[in-house]
Amino acid sequence: MGTLRLEAVDMFWTDCRFEPGPGWSAVRPLFEASRDAWLAHDREAARATDERIQQAGLVLIPDDNSEPMRDFIVRIHGDQARFRWW
Repeated sequence: MGTLRLEAVDMFWTDCRFEPGPGWSAVRPLFEASRDAWLAHDREAARATDERIQQAGLVLIPDDNSEPMRDFIVRIHGDQARFRWW
């Protein structure tokens, strides 16, 4: 789907630069819908869309060979991304 390049860590969220890769066009509408819902303060729609993103089976694979992350929230807009895991 793409590559996240670490820029900063802000307590719970990690800020990254996003570089789209193969498969991005298939999930991009989910991220746009999530952003639109959050901006419209429609929490119900935003949470539902975030759940659909989680159900898409995305995985964060660290470049230090540590364990892949499967339980996280990620937001992507343009070339900016934020994620947090639990």
